[in-house]
Amino acid sequence: MAVAQRSMVLGALGTVSSPLGIAQAEPVAQRLRAAGLAVHPVPVPPGDAPEGDPGAALRAALVAGEIDVAVYSVKDLPVVADARMVLAAVPERSDPRDALVARDGMVLGELPAGAVLGTGSPRRGRQLQALGLGLRVVPVRGEIDSRIRRVTDGDLDGVVVAAAELGWLGRIAEATELLDPLQMLPAPGQGALACQCRVDDLDTEHVLGTLLDDAGARAAVTAERALLAAISEGGDAAVGALADVVEDFDDTGRVVLRLFLRGMAATADGGVFRSSGTGELTDADELGRQVAAELLDLAAGALGERPGAAWPGPTA
Repeated sequence: MAVAQRSMVLGALGTVSSPLGIAQAEPVAQRLRAAGLAVHPVPVPPGDAPEGDPGAALRAALVAGEIDVAVYSVKDLPVVADARMVLAAVPERSDPRDALVARDGMVLGELPAGAVLGTGSPRRGRQLQALGLGLRVVPVRGEIDSRIRRVTDGDLDGVVVAAAELGWLGRIAEATELLDPLQMLPAPGQGALACQCRVDDLDTEHVLGTLLDDAGARAAVTAERALLAAISEGGDAAVGALADVVEDFDDTGRVVLRLFLRGMAATADGGVFRSSGTGELTDADELGRQVAAELLDLAAGALGERPGAAWPGPTA
């Protein structure tokens, strides 16, 4: 086939040099190999990359020509695009939800008041506290293995992590509950992978787009990231977003596919605001900005009523 004849184009497939990063990239490598392409994963060490940005070293290696493709989580993509790179493909999305891993197999509603949950994300923390369950949320960092170990060792009653990350690592059975987005909206792009290449590498862009890109996943993360970008223009924010491709009816009664986007933004003093909207798949960016504008309007009124309230830090 035509794509298979370009077997040398995708030589080095860069991954984050962690068990999760390598596991994320393996299904991508397998699909490319199945199409006759010769690819080999190249774990890229973090080097001097800033903490909290696992994709930074990958992007630097891509621009430097050390790898041909960078594969990592969409939620780790900067909201401001780098003109030297292109998002060539967003493969079919894994489960975007957050997952609870709790002691004694408990679900969220079974945890006693005062139970201690760990998360490194203000987005998760604000939403957990807004549920009114009397849970105590504490910050945790590190790989998933070290986070879960704090539960099994009895240091924490539970941790909240991305379901997709458990799935990529083959550990989804350890989740005691997959949290409904009505309770916990995930980070924009959570569960989706970004496949980037250099903007002038048109052959690689074509191959990745042809073999890997999923139109529904791309539209969904485009809307979610547009919402994040619009809110982040005013500073850091704890933002959740999830877009789904849904069936709807047009003016003639014909069934069509549209994008349904839910968004959440939280203020540092505990205010949590939610909004949603529906739009065409081709207008995903505009839909994200519309829902973001509604969230900002809701928050602006509340911020005016509560002096000193502000957006908190990272969104992951």
